[in-house]
Amino acid sequence: MAQEANEAPARAAAQLQLNADLVRAAGERLRELAPPFAATLARGSSDQAAAFAKFLLETYAGVPTLSHAPSVGSLYQATSSRFAGVPLIAISQSGGSPDLIAAAEDAKRQGALVIAIVNVVDSPLAERADIVIPVHAGSETSVAATKSFVCTLVALAHLVAEWSQDAGLLAALGTIGDVLHNAADADWTQAVPLLRDADDMLVLGRGPTLPIAGEAALKLKETSSLHAEAFSSAEVAHGPMTLVGEGDPVLVLAPLDVARTGLRERLEDFAARGARVIAAGLPEDIAAAQLVLPMRTDVHPAAGAIAQIQSFYALAEALSLARGRNPDSPPHLNKVTRTL
Repeated sequence: MAQEANEAPARAAAQLQLNADLVRAAGERLRELAPPFAATLARGSSDQAAAFAKFLLETYAGVPTLSHAPSVGSLYQATSSRFAGVPLIAISQSGGSPDLIAAAEDAKRQGALVIAIVNVVDSPLAERADIVIPVHAGSETSVAATKSFVCTLVALAHLVAEWSQDAGLLAALGTIGDVLHNAADADWTQAVPLLRDADDMLVLGRGPTLPIAGEAALKLKETSSLHAEAFSSAEVAHGPMTLVGEGDPVLVLAPLDVARTGLRERLEDFAARGARVIAAGLPEDIAAAQLVLPMRTDVHPAAGAIAQIQSFYALAEALSLARGRNPDSPPHLNKVTRTL
C-alpha cells in the first residue's frame, strides 16, 4: 500500500502528458454536446471520485450532475430516455464489475454518451464506452486502492478543466506533480497515537474535500477496522455532532476555498467538548485543532484536496500496522468486487 501510494505523484504527472490530446478532444466534444446535465456511475472508492467529479462539474463547468445508482440499470433496467445526449461518466479501476457494465450498457441504449475512466483499458467497461480515459496508474496489487484513486481524481480534474476551459483549473494541472510529491513527503503519521485505540470517529470535509473525507473514512474502515463516518462540516451540525464528546477523534480535511466558511467556529465547538481534533488546512481555520497536519495551502483548492488524500494514505497504512492489521489484504475484501 505504501509503495503504491508513493508512486501516485509521478503516475499522475505522466498521465496528464499521455492524455493531453485525448482529453482536449473530449472537452471539445462535451462543449459541442452542451448537455443539460451529466451523470456518474461508480461504487466504492470510485464513487468518492465520482462525488469529486460532481463538485468540479457543478462549480467549474456549471453542469448539474447526478449519481446514477448502478442497480437502476443493472437490476431494474429503468434508465430514463432522458439520458439521450447526456454524458455518463463511469468510473472503475478494473472496469470489470458486472453492475457497472450492465448499467452503462443500459444507459447507452437510451442514448447516453458513456465516458469510461479506468485503469484497465482493455476491460469490459472500456470496451462499451464511447470515450475511454485511462488513468495510467499501473498495476495495483494492494486491495486498498491508493494510486489508482489519486490518478482518477487527476483524470477527472483534467476532463473538467478541458470541458469548462477554466483557466485556474487548467493552470493547476501543470503543478499537480510537484503538489503531490510534496504531499507524499508530508508526515501525517504523527496522528497514529491519537487514533490507535479509537473505536469510531468522524472525518469532516466540505466542497472539494468532502469526497476526500469519504475516501479517508472508507480506508479507515477497510484497513484498520475503524468505524469512521464522513460528513460535511456544515451537515455535521444537523445531528451527528451529538455523537462527539470527550476524547473522541475528529479528522478534519479543510477546504481551501469558500467552503471553509464557518469551519473555525465548528472546530472550536468540537474542541470545547474535549474532542481530539486532527486537522489539515489553513492555519486560521484549524487553530482549535489538537494536532495540525502539514500541507501546502498556496495551491488551487482542487489540487489541495487531491494532495490531502495523498498525504492521508501514509497515515492509513501506519495506523493499520499499529492496530495489528495488514493494510494490503483486509479481511473479507477482494481487489475486484463483483456485484449486480
